[in-house]
Amino acid sequence: MKSLLVSLDKAGDFDEIVDVRTPLEFAEDHIPGATNAPVLSNEERVLVGTTYKQVSPFEGTRLGAAFVARNIAHHLETTFADRPRNWRPLIYCWRGGKRSGSVTTLFNMIGWSARQLDGGYKSYRRATLERLETLPRRFSYVALVGPTGSGKTRLLSALHEAGAQTLDLEALASHRGSLLGAFAGVPQPSQKRFDTLLVTALREFDVNRPVFVEAESRRIGSVTLPLALLETFHRGACVEVRSSRAERAAFLLQDYAHLFEHPDYFKGQLERLIGLHSRERVTGWLRLVDENRRAELACELIERHYDPAYARSSGQHFEQLPNALQLDFRPNDADIVEQAKTLLAQLDTRTLVVG
Repeated sequence: MKSLLVSLDKAGDFDEIVDVRTPLEFAEDHIPGATNAPVLSNEERVLVGTTYKQVSPFEGTRLGAAFVARNIAHHLETTFADRPRNWRPLIYCWRGGKRSGSVTTLFNMIGWSARQLDGGYKSYRRATLERLETLPRRFSYVALVGPTGSGKTRLLSALHEAGAQTLDLEALASHRGSLLGAFAGVPQPSQKRFDTLLVTALREFDVNRPVFVEAESRRIGSVTLPLALLETFHRGACVEVRSSRAERAAFLLQDYAHLFEHPDYFKGQLERLIGLHSRERVTGWLRLVDENRRAELACELIERHYDPAYARSSGQHFEQLPNALQLDFRPNDADIVEQAKTLLAQLDTRTLVVG
């Protein structure tokens, strides 16, 4: 009998990849493009595990089989009701065990040429971590370096619009990187999901063109960048983005507008700076929030917090910062794409490509 197991490198040979894990497992991370068709709900998986441990393996397995059978029937009547006779799905669960095995067997009995991913999601996760050790090193990077409020994120977006190859790490992480950088109402991805998104983005790039990236530290909110990426773009070329104090303050007022709408949260974040700054200074910033003195707070944070932090850290990470091309950027103007095009014209990209 022909084996129903296939390796990860054959995934592209199938019409559809089907993830039969729970919605929570799928949300944490999944193979790009996979369809979630859980054969156990979040609650059912917990109940089966508890029964397996507290009653007996037999009772846990029997209960799980009943849940799986009902859920597969439901998916056949809904999710997969329109799949053609020649449909070829690849099925996976956590480690290529009973859940994906049950679906694969039944699908083949129906007449579909279904296969089971050998090793399940764990094999995919292992391959992702291996790629993160090597893939980032294939590219040459141009890091946009500058203090908070100088508009590096807007410049990166404008460079993308101007046709440059860009890696927006903050968009992948759903976080701007600083203490006040959480996206309003948007949770960050899990570390596993961030890693998947990063590998997916890198695989789209052309190694013969430089990749523009915003300067970041090791952590962006709750997620961590792979060392291979950090080490490579810390050694690469730099553009030092400069903006006036007034431009930066105006930029921060736009960026932090949502925080003033939630003053208790805003003040809670600022209180976390006690230790880096005196309690007296932070208390003064809390007062500015209460009094809605936005412009004054923006200037205070630039002068007292962001600029000193940038001065301490930037020179330690970017080897080529002394040789950086300096860009006077106006982040609040309407012509930022034209500014990005001017920057691209100034850069001799031939010197930035990996040989």
